[in-house]
Amino acid sequence: MHHFFVSPEQIDSEYVHIKGSDVNHIKNVLRMKVSEELLVSNGQDKDYYCQIESIDDEEIKARIMDVDSEGTELPNEIYLFQGLPKSDKMEMIIQKAVELGAKEIIPVATKRCVVKLDDKKQESKIKRWQAISESAAKQSRRMIIPKIANVMSFKEAIKLASTMDMAVIPYENYKDMKETGRILSGVENKSRIAIFIGPEGGFEESEIDFAIENGVKPICLGKRILRTETAGLAILSVLMFRIEENQ
Repeated sequence: MHHFFVSPEQIDSEYVHIKGSDVNHIKNVLRMKVSEELLVSNGQDKDYYCQIESIDDEEIKARIMDVDSEGTELPNEIYLFQGLPKSDKMEMIIQKAVELGAKEIIPVATKRCVVKLDDKKQESKIKRWQAISESAAKQSRRMIIPKIANVMSFKEAIKLASTMDMAVIPYENYKDMKETGRILSGVENKSRIAIFIGPEGGFEESEIDFAIENGVKPICLGKRILRTETAGLAILSVLMFRIEENQ
C-alpha cells in the first residue's frame, strides 16, 4: 500500500485532501485510480487507511476507512548526533536511522570531520537529506518524518544532549561491556535519548573528555572497530530492540 504524509489541516472527519506534488505522483507516476487504497499519515500521531474517491489536477480526495492511533513509532525519542562523514555516507545513515526509529538526526561538525559545509552547501544538503528521510519514513511506515537538523558544533550538540534523559557516546577505547549493559538497561524508561557517533577518524580525546564532563556516558559496541556508517545503526538496533521488547 502506498504511503503519503499530509498536514493535520488536510484531514477532516470523513476525508483526507492530498495536495501539492503528491497529486502528480499519485496521478501520473503511480497511475492510481478511484477506489484504490492508500495509507496517509498526519505526521504526528495517526495513520489513515483511505480509499481514493476523486482525482483532479489539484487534489486527491480520499475517504477515510479506518484510523490507527497506535502506529509504528517508538514510545521514546532517539536523537542521532552524527559526525559529518565523507561522500554520500550521510544519505545511507539517514535512511537506515529513520528505518530504525530515530526521531531526529543532527549532523555534527567535530574536530576530525573532513567535510566542511558553508551556508549554501548546508542548505542544499539539508534539503536533500530531508527528502531521503521522508522517503525512508514512507517505506518503513513511520507516522512522522524525522527531522534533519542544521549542522551543529560539537559543543552545541553536547549542550542540547544535556537536556535529554540519557546520552551515550560509543568509544573504541572504552572496553567495559558489562557497564555498557548496565547503562543501557532500563532505556525504555528514558523519554529522550541522545546518541553520539564520530566521523571516519573518530572523536578526539578532548571531545570525549568534554562529553563525559557534561554527563554523556561512554559505551562499548564490542571488540571490533565499526565504521561511522555502522556504529550508529548498531546502537540504534540495540535500543530499538530493548524498547520494543518492553512495550
